[in-house]
Amino acid sequence: MHYQGKVYRPWMEADSVLIQTTLGCSNSQCTFCTMFDDKRFKVRQLEDIFADIDQARRYYPQVRSIFLIDGNVMAIRTEMLIKILDKIKATFPEIQNISLYSGFNDFRRKSISELKEIKSAGLDMAYSGLESGDPLVLERIQKRMTREHAIEGMAMAKEAGIKVLASFIFGLGGKERSVEHAINTTSILNIMQPDAIAPMALAVQPGSVLEQEIGRGEFTLPTPLQILEEEKYLLENLVDFDCYYWGDHGNNISPMRGMFPAIREPFLQKLERDITHNPITKQNAIQTFAW
Repeated sequence: MHYQGKVYRPWMEADSVLIQTTLGCSNSQCTFCTMFDDKRFKVRQLEDIFADIDQARRYYPQVRSIFLIDGNVMAIRTEMLIKILDKIKATFPEIQNISLYSGFNDFRRKSISELKEIKSAGLDMAYSGLESGDPLVLERIQKRMTREHAIEGMAMAKEAGIKVLASFIFGLGGKERSVEHAINTTSILNIMQPDAIAPMALAVQPGSVLEQEIGRGEFTLPTPLQILEEEKYLLENLVDFDCYYWGDHGNNISPMRGMFPAIREPFLQKLERDITHNPITKQNAIQTFAW
């Protein structure tokens, strides 16, 4: 099996076999991200992808879950993506889950019929970076996606039956726009109602544009208390819809996960304890670590 450059997968896919399908990310301009800055976006040759799938079969006697990397695999032409999914299902008849990264705009660039074909071919879940529901934050981080784009993309995935995990970042509004970031991110999640959400505390990546903005005084890091208050607002104001809350990323101040809305009250109690008693809340700015 062949991997080129830095390789990433969601922490909830730790047990999945990784098949590199694209190189890099089709949107490599996000100011906070350096995940794929070592390569330009490219779709691998189909025969090379198939060779890796065959090699994985030789390595693993049982494969229950496969995650397709790199970024925005949904950007692949529909007919090619279906061939890859067909190959996986034929090679691993025991497979139970196939997932990939997809931007919300990648859903929008396909028709509903195409998305339904992809779902029928075996795709179970797409991991999509929302980052924020605040229009100004989305513009500042150069996401090249509007709030309306995210809502439309989510609706299309839902209509096709594709499950979506939406990830977003506490603290991405900085110290000055923490409240607006929390309010607008919560409100868009209430509209979208994804199958799972993955909130992560901001981590400033070395060499990122965001790091340079901090150095120039253009972005002020939020405090740990603001991060906790953003999560508290989220949990207090999400409407009751079924989704899995993956709030246990390694950078989160108060890691927790479980099925929402059942976890709302115990999670809020945990947050209140951290807000009141965790000494980290006395710090003037969050300490961040590379992914």
